[in-house]
Amino acid sequence: MPTTPAAPRTYQVRTYGCQMNVHDSERLSGLLEDAGYTAAPGDEQADVVVFNTCAVRENADNKLYGNLSHLAPVKAKNPAMQIAVGGCLAQKDRATITERAPYVDVVFGTHNIGSLPALLDRARSQQEAQVEILESLEVFPSTLPTKRDSAYAAWVSVSVGCNNTCTFCIVPALRGKEKDRRPGDVLAEIQALVAEGVSEVTLLGQNVNAYGVEFGDRQAFSKLLRSCGSIEGLDRVRFTSPHPAEFTDDVIEAMAETPNVMPQLHMPLQSGSDRLLRMMRRSYRRDKYLGIIERVRAAIPEAAITTDIIVGFPGETEEDHLATMDVVREARFAGAFTFQYSKRPGTPAATMPGEVPADVLRDRYDRLVTVVNDVAWTESKALVGRTVELMVSEGEGRKDAATLRLSGRGPDNRLVHFSVPDASLEPVRPGDVATVEITYAAPHHLVADRVLATRRTRSGDAWERRTSAPVVAGVGLGMPTVGVPARLPEAPACT
Repeated sequence: MPTTPAAPRTYQVRTYGCQMNVHDSERLSGLLEDAGYTAAPGDEQADVVVFNTCAVRENADNKLYGNLSHLAPVKAKNPAMQIAVGGCLAQKDRATITERAPYVDVVFGTHNIGSLPALLDRARSQQEAQVEILESLEVFPSTLPTKRDSAYAAWVSVSVGCNNTCTFCIVPALRGKEKDRRPGDVLAEIQALVAEGVSEVTLLGQNVNAYGVEFGDRQAFSKLLRSCGSIEGLDRVRFTSPHPAEFTDDVIEAMAETPNVMPQLHMPLQSGSDRLLRMMRRSYRRDKYLGIIERVRAAIPEAAITTDIIVGFPGETEEDHLATMDVVREARFAGAFTFQYSKRPGTPAATMPGEVPADVLRDRYDRLVTVVNDVAWTESKALVGRTVELMVSEGEGRKDAATLRLSGRGPDNRLVHFSVPDASLEPVRPGDVATVEITYAAPHHLVADRVLATRRTRSGDAWERRTSAPVVAGVGLGMPTVGVPARLPEAPACT
């Protein structure tokens, strides 16, 4: 009798941290599927669980070991199940992960993504844990197979690693020195994505505006932005994250003069105090930062600017904190990722004196968040009454009486919830475009009760081909929010 072939092993990738990790997880999924694995459906327990970790977020190690401990009894009942830990925390804690969690089968570093399938095979055949940590990048990860989350929006890496020496940041030690892709390779990847139906790309780098350092072209990033403008079918281009110290006017000019480069800028501030910026080794000061924003707004009046801010850096005084809040008000940020400082072993800041007491830290954090939200709300209110073109996001629709509520992102990346009366317009799919009038503003989102028009797009066609999901009252139900997310990752690419 013929034997029934064994079912393929299933996998699940759990991602923590920034857009870099999100994109790396797409590669991990692509590698596993290329090796014959299939994604575990729904809530079904996977045969292989991969943790793609972050070492920047507070309590990253506690989060990892807590999640690993939940899987320990599952693995005890099913020894054939495998657990792999990769990413920044794996790079940092290579020697301790298998000691603290001896049931982990594979530990791989930020430079070893391509080795995951082989390491899983080796761990299974040798019945012992495999640990592989390279100290530097050998193969640029964008050459690896990729299973992208979205049919219509994609991350594209222009560089990996970082040459900065910020005293609070461990990323350069974990991802290495900056490595740049050649412009032709980046553009070829974008063109291939557009051919598949993608209409929006986000260029990724730890410091995108330093792009070109490896091949000696200081204007390489602005040239890349302009080249993106000549790709037919590419409607939206975004990038993250630039460093203020290297933000040059040629990039502002390219943003203003290239129609498909969106009026959005995420530029980390970290602190508004020159004294703290010096201690952080940030190599710019308050006036330079505000000068960049002033020039961006002069060239692109509708630009939405967001940032990162650290509260409670060692030695921070009340005067330092007030200086940061002054910059928030003057910069008129559309939003901010705000963080309470916590020590990262191995960074210079971890040994600095002047730890801010917990109660003071919390008070300053709460006050900063209040100011950030007030400023963002004021900026959002200025948009009420405006007409905005949205790219519709994936996610489950919500029906209120005869109205369907969907979501999308405007050119400035603000999230907009909008209403579509049942059957009043052609069904709207993720990746399609809706033109709406903003009727209400909140600090972190906008609402549009008037839909002026909808337009079906190649990207919506690509989403429909990929999902083969029914479009019910204008939305594919039950799909996870991906691509242009309703909620941003835990943090932008660290800068």
